[in-house]
Amino acid sequence: GPAALPQAFSELQAKAMDTQQKVKLADLQIEQLSKSKKHAHLTDTEVMMLVDETRLYEGVGRMFILQSKGVIHNQLLEKQRIAEEKIKELEQKKSYLERSMKEAEDNIREMLMARRAQ
Repeated sequence: GPAALPQAFSELQAKAMDTQQKVKLADLQIEQLSKSKKHAHLTDTEVMMLVDETRLYEGVGRMFILQSKGVIHNQLLEKQRIAEEKIKELEQKKSYLERSMKEAEDNIREMLMARRAQ
């Protein structure tokens, strides 16, 4: 009945707002991952320009471990690959969220129109 309308309406509004927050969060995470990926790429570019015998150290907790150029290179590539994967996942999640946000907004619009038509 008519009493159910305002409740359904506010539930939809809450859902739309919640979804919007989740989209913003996904955007922030994507931004962070892109920075991290870019940083790994730039570091790798620098590392690859060094002669193979260069002593390279990797920070592990509070210590530094001597690593070969090849090991460092592979770690940096792996870091970029993981970031890339996570970005793809987030992009998919985001487009799903955007679709459900649009649905909620369409439903809100339909409710308002139905209400005006009464």
